[in-house]
Parts: sequence; C-alpha cells; structure tokens
Amino acid sequence: MTLTSKTGTRVIAATALLALWGCGSDPALRTEASASGIRAAEEVGANEVPRASLHLQLAKEELAKAKKLSADGENAQAASMLSRSEADAELAVALSREDAEKTESQAAVERVHQLRQDNKLLLD
Repeated sequence: MTLTSKTGTRVIAATALLALWGCGSDPALRTEASASGIRAAEEVGANEVPRASLHLQLAKEELAKAKKLSADGENAQAASMLSRSEADAELAVALSREDAEKTESQAAVERVHQLRQDNKLLLD
C-alpha cells in the first residue's frame, strides 16, 4: 500500500465517521432509543398496570408522530416528540416496577402476619 492509498483510506474512513456522527443527530435515526424503551416497558409488564399502560400507549403514539414529523421534514418537532416518547416509556417501566415491588412487599407483610399467627398457636 502506498502513502497515497493509506491517506485516501483514512480520508474515506474519516468522512464516513463524520457522516455517521452527523446522522446521529437525525431524529429518524434516534427512534431506536424510544422503540427500545417501549420494548422494555412491555417486557416488565406495563400493559398489566393501568397507570403504566397509559404511558406505554402514549410512548407508542408519540413515536409514531415523531416518525411522521421526521418524514415531513419537521426535524425539531420530531426530536421533541421522540424525547416525549422516551420519557413516557421510561415512566411506564418505573411504574411497572413500582407496582411489582408494592405487590411483593404486600406479600411479605402477609407472610409475616401468617408466621406470627402460626407462632402464637404454637406458644398457646
């Protein structure tokens, strides 16, 4: 490989990196974060928790709106809508986890009450 071809390769690589970096700010390419958040919310059971389900639905609708806005060239509005979608998906995850933890703690309290009753019967 000659010096010129090495330089040419470096220029092409640098140009490709710059192009990718520039596209990284394009809302159309950032939809993966929102879609990933929506999948995470679905996986933790957001559909089964009323408050979480609402935010999951909002996240889906906002993602669809962001895609349409981006297709229409409204990139600033699309970026804003994507941010809202990501936030709603994160909130759906948090609400789902909160509900699961609440259910788990209620079950623990019930076990403690049952153990106390069992111990009381043994001591009587």
